[in-house]
Order: sequence, then C-alpha cells, then structure tokens
Amino acid sequence: MITMIIGEAALETVPREIAGHPSVTRLAERKGKKPEETLLDISFHYAAMKGLRDWERRGRPDITFLTLLDLLERPLNKEGQLQVYVHTVNNFVIWVAPEINMPRNYTRFVGLMEQLFSVGRVPPRGKPLMLLKKGTIRDVINGVEHSRVIFLTENGRKVNLDRYFSELVKREKPVLVIGGFQRGEFTDFSLADEQISVYKKPLDAWIVGSIVSHELERALGII
Repeated sequence: MITMIIGEAALETVPREIAGHPSVTRLAERKGKKPEETLLDISFHYAAMKGLRDWERRGRPDITFLTLLDLLERPLNKEGQLQVYVHTVNNFVIWVAPEINMPRNYTRFVGLMEQLFSVGRVPPRGKPLMLLKKGTIRDVINGVEHSRVIFLTENGRKVNLDRYFSELVKREKPVLVIGGFQRGEFTDFSLADEQISVYKKPLDAWIVGSIVSHELERALGII
C-alpha cells in the first residue's frame, strides 16, 4: 500500500475575519449559505483575501480537486495499492475512500467540500467516503504503517525516476507528500526522511502526482 498526502492544501472555508466582505457575502447569498460555510476561492475572493496571512498560498481548492481526480482514477488506486489523504493549510485531515466516485465537475466538488467541512463526513449518513477531522501531516504519518517519508519538492534531490521507484517499492512502505499549494515551499520538512524532485522546474501538484503514480505503477507491474 502506498500512502499519498496532499500536504498544506489550499483548501478551507472562508475565515471569519473576511466573512463580511462584499465579495464573500455576494457569493454566499447566491449559494444560500452563510459566508463561513463556503469555500475560500481566490477566483472570487481575491479582494477580500489580500488581508489574510499567507494569502498567496490559500484559496485554491481547484488544486486539490485536480490532484484527487488524477490520483483516484489511476490504475494504482484501482488495483488497491493507494490510500490518499488531504492535509489542509489550517490543519484539517481528510481521509478519502479509494472507491469514491469523485465528481468530474468542479462546481459539484466545491459543494461536496462545503458539505464535508459542515458535517465532517460525506455522505452525511451511511458508509463514509470522506471523513474530516483536525490533524497535522504528522498525525497522518503516525496513523499509517510506513517505513519512509518522502516529500516531493522542486528543491529536492533530482532522481532517476525509473531506478528510484523500482528500488523504493522493493524495500519500503513509503508515504509520499505532494504540496497542495500554489506558491512557495512546505513550511516544515522535519518529518521528511528524504526530499526528492521529479523535474528541475516547478510543476503543478496534479502533474507531480501523475508522474509519481505512473512510476509506481510501472515499478509494481500494474502497467
């Protein structure tokens, strides 16, 4: 089993300090929700967000959407070899059931996330497909069986992908952490046994996830 964490994801509901801003209230009214029940999205809330701490790293739920969509549709997941978690910028952890049918439509995904932050699970009743709780990346790592923690970062050691992942799956039960933010670096590398890079320039999270999944699928003989 491979564990992947989308770390420090720019996924959160509207913070209370900007809940009264016109750009926030207008969107909330259209949805028929309270401002704090809606997702923070820089596409709509740019004017309000500029007063927030680390605002340039926040308000990008589309990054998590695209990365989850890719990871969950990979052969690696379909063959039961992948478990995905999302760790958010505000230290929430989302467990994602491998069998979830992730919405292909972004608007539907946003509605799903707003429900998750509101009630703590999706669906509200029955077998859970997503669960939300307070927690850190450390909590995720401590809660899964693993032998090595690897952070994917542009400043990490450049590796030969074929050789690296072929050796990794022979010896290790890895946890792989992909950044779910749009700018900058992870704020804490203390949990990393290793930091690696898959390309010499910055890449979007969903591209990194796709590259890593493909190499794992090859190494495990899935494709």
